[in-house]
Amino acid sequence: MNAPAIQQIAPDVCVAGQLDPSAMAALADAGFKSVINNRPDYEGGPDQPTSAAIEAAAKAAGLHYAFLPVVSGAQTPADVARMAQLVNELPKPLLAFCRTGTRSGHLYRAAVGA
Repeated sequence: MNAPAIQQIAPDVCVAGQLDPSAMAALADAGFKSVINNRPDYEGGPDQPTSAAIEAAAKAAGLHYAFLPVVSGAQTPADVARMAQLVNELPKPLLAFCRTGTRSGHLYRAAVGA
């Protein structure tokens, strides 16, 4: 899988579309410290990499990893609160991803009140 485009949405926060385990080392090399996965496992079918596989690769690359699966178009107040907590606690710069990056961007903006 080719790495999707990374979009910067804040000085130390970026979003991207679906990432696979092989992208984790490149993210670490690019200077990211943390990754937040906002895509539920198997949302895209059985070929979508699982959170566990991505987490293992992220940790092997020295990245902090968080799994906050959010159903597209259905973020809850609890999702927003957890995203705010992760944004405040995880080392930066951080990258959040989902299918296209849009959901992660909306979630981030809701979490920081933007």
